Amino acid sequence: MTQFQENFLQLVWKYQYFDKKQAVTEEGEPIQVVKIGFHNFHEGPDFKESHIRIGNMDYHGHVEVHLKSSDWNSHGHEVDPAYNSVILHVVWDHDAEICRSDGTYLPVLALKGKVFLDVVRNYERLLGSRFSVICGYALSEIQDILKFSTLEKALVERFTEKSRMVLDLLRENGGNWEETAYQWLFYCFGFKTNGKPMLRLARTLPYLLLKKHSGNRLGQEALIFGQSGLLNYQLFEEYPQSLVSEYLFLENKYSIKNRLYPSEWKFMAVRPGNYPTIRLAQLAALLHKCPNLLSTVLYEMKNRHRMHELFAQEVSPYWQKHYHFGKSSGKSSERTLSAQTLDLLAINFTVPLWYAYGQYIDAPEWQEKCFDFLQQIGAEENSIIRKFSQVGWEAKQAFDTQGMIGLYNNYCKSKRCLECKIGQNLLRPQTA
Repeated sequence: MTQFQENFLQLVWKYQYFDKKQAVTEEGEPIQVVKIGFHNFHEGPDFKESHIRIGNMDYHGHVEVHLKSSDWNSHGHEVDPAYNSVILHVVWDHDAEICRSDGTYLPVLALKGKVFLDVVRNYERLLGSRFSVICGYALSEIQDILKFSTLEKALVERFTEKSRMVLDLLRENGGNWEETAYQWLFYCFGFKTNGKPMLRLARTLPYLLLKKHSGNRLGQEALIFGQSGLLNYQLFEEYPQSLVSEYLFLENKYSIKNRLYPSEWKFMAVRPGNYPTIRLAQLAALLHKCPNLLSTVLYEMKNRHRMHELFAQEVSPYWQKHYHFGKSSGKSSERTLSAQTLDLLAINFTVPLWYAYGQYIDAPEWQEKCFDFLQQIGAEENSIIRKFSQVGWEAKQAFDTQGMIGLYNNYCKSKRCLECKIGQNLLRPQTA
């Protein structure tokens, strides 16, 4: 026998997937649904502002949905005045007489045996799927417009989730957007491996201090490498010696504290091009070229090409031949950010910053700007995207892949199919 979840019954009520001719209370009074009510996803009854006709009487209030009537008491509704306005209790099994907190009787509609058979079968098929993308067995039946709408919803949720950290940083920085953009840039430049030490470095080295030296590239690099704790004081090469001398002077001048420890950085299992030393050199080059980071990101970064142009800056000559201080790599390379890395920064740095900024100033057009930007970037390749590809849903651009990542992580993994537009569509009866 199928083990129904409460959210299944909520959808059955929401879309009225049951035989209306059998819609009667447990006392045998006919039920006519005049207004279903709006689905409430917060505290309180499941459907609010409903209009139900029971017998010859019209009732205006709320509808609560449970698997069993006794769940009313199990959930504590019998002592909660917020549920006194419930006019109908919709359940699968009626196993107990229920009263509101004021002692009045609660009419019950039991759906067992009344739900359309093909809806039940569709639900069983969905629950029994062995695909990692649960609806994979039926994706060929889904219209492209519905897939797009599903990805768009998942993408907005992903934007909101990722931009939350930006807004948290903004609060910590007392509403200073310049400092926030700077710290967010450092965090994103660390990617998954060195994000935390990068953020800590930015917090110990205020953006305003770096801006004071915007015309002095050596000074900026000395501040960044010196504060990172990676600067080697024992080398006799000209460049490291110049950095040490400059950093010691600036450290004393500005009373800079909380230098990081070298052990905080991860080099193991990291490709040389991703070493924190190289990322810091690239950051220094970028900040030197773009002394007004926030305005550059908000107003000069018109498209993907322009971002690549602004962010792909050549590192200092020393880092073109080194991955570590004092260790030559044997060959010279410009060490500019690759196109793939720049696209990752667009996805993980630029788009969440734009989205958070749009939320902060209450300007919805920033959301559309994010959508447009992602549609200029090619599809990513990772294990999640391959899962969708295996069931025939191919991604064409970063808009698709970011939506798929959000959809898989927030819905597929936790089997929240009935909260997904595609899952809801697959539940529909053939006659609906």
